Amino acid sequence: MELKAASREQLQQWLEELSSEYTAIQAQQLNLDLTRGKPSAEQVSLSNALDGILNGNFSAANGTDVRNYGGLDGLPEARALGAELMGVPAEYVIAGGNSSLTLMHQAMSIAHYFGLEGPDSAWSKEVQVKFLCPVPGYDRHYSVCEHLGIEMITVPMNADGPDMDAVEQLISADASIKGMWCVPRFSNPTGVVYSDEVVARIAKLGNIASKNFRVFWDNAYAIHTLNPNAPQLANILEYCQNAGTENSVLQFASTSKITFAGSGVAFLAASKTNLAGFKKSLAFMTIGPDKVNQLRHTRFFEKEGSLQAHMTKHAEIIKPRFASVLKHLDEAFGDNDLGRWESAQGGYFISFDTLPGLAKEVVKLAADAGVKLTPAGATFPYRKDPNDSNIRIAPTVPTVEQVDAAMKVFVVCVKLASVKQAIEEA
Repeated sequence: MELKAASREQLQQWLEELSSEYTAIQAQQLNLDLTRGKPSAEQVSLSNALDGILNGNFSAANGTDVRNYGGLDGLPEARALGAELMGVPAEYVIAGGNSSLTLMHQAMSIAHYFGLEGPDSAWSKEVQVKFLCPVPGYDRHYSVCEHLGIEMITVPMNADGPDMDAVEQLISADASIKGMWCVPRFSNPTGVVYSDEVVARIAKLGNIASKNFRVFWDNAYAIHTLNPNAPQLANILEYCQNAGTENSVLQFASTSKITFAGSGVAFLAASKTNLAGFKKSLAFMTIGPDKVNQLRHTRFFEKEGSLQAHMTKHAEIIKPRFASVLKHLDEAFGDNDLGRWESAQGGYFISFDTLPGLAKEVVKLAADAGVKLTPAGATFPYRKDPNDSNIRIAPTVPTVEQVDAAMKVFVVCVKLASVKQAIEEA
């Protein structure tokens, strides 16, 4: 379907055919959902052995009774689990509750109101506070900034990570920029893995930015590969140590898409300076995390053998779902310019770009046909996609058959919106 070369008569014929197909789909009264990147019931069932695994033994390796208060840093064995997940020494890690988003909000709130290096480092002392946001990106990151009144500035996401020329220019010119969001491996939603060069340049940002600049390194999909040969991610801590910028990066991860999504363990990895500043405020918020849950996770992975062995089981479940999405996209748009996408090798999403000006229309058409998609604009700060083109596809929750059915509808909606636009512009 080459729209630019098509005559008005051809466009009109396509419109009639697609409209008829769309009406037939509506008559099916579908109810399908591709909105959120949650693990499926099959995936969370992989961790059912967590239930009852302690079997009355509530003593941690160091003798701690995990049923009681205390232990702001988390259990040593839980910190070791986080260290393995993020590739850092355990002394850099705090093991928290079930949500890395909570840790990110806490860290940003502390940096903003109290400072990670004492009161004088608090961002709120500045007239303006800004954050860099590679786009398309993760909507919940933007929500944290919006909640705290932090202005967001977009930078393009390239095939190897954020546009570092743009990042460095912005930071050099504006001291009110206090940080940047990053999802460095299988980025949400594009699936991009940051290249070694990009990681090295991010590590050096602390040398050109204001002293209290922080990169929020949300490695949510650190081990969520679909293929054994998926691209690796360079170790940001090692690059920061080489650049003398250890304080400039806060790393986050969790087991939320590894074990039980709502009952996992979250981790923060940071320098001694950052951890001290964080814990100073954390001590006013909690007497300690859920150590019972931390202990059952460490016992569970001892039983599983390794994190990677467990993640291989996840990949076996979700890989066919991703394959279905890519099959439909390749067949429908592989030989034309109606859409662009990345073939994800890990993570939870596929990012699709329509022709400019069509994302909202495609999402509406899909909704009216019984397929829910993430709202257009959600992958941009303030929900404003300047090109109105990006749509995030999340295929993990539905069955393979449901993904297949939803993608058939999606393809029709993209084609129908594109043809309508071509006729209007002809």
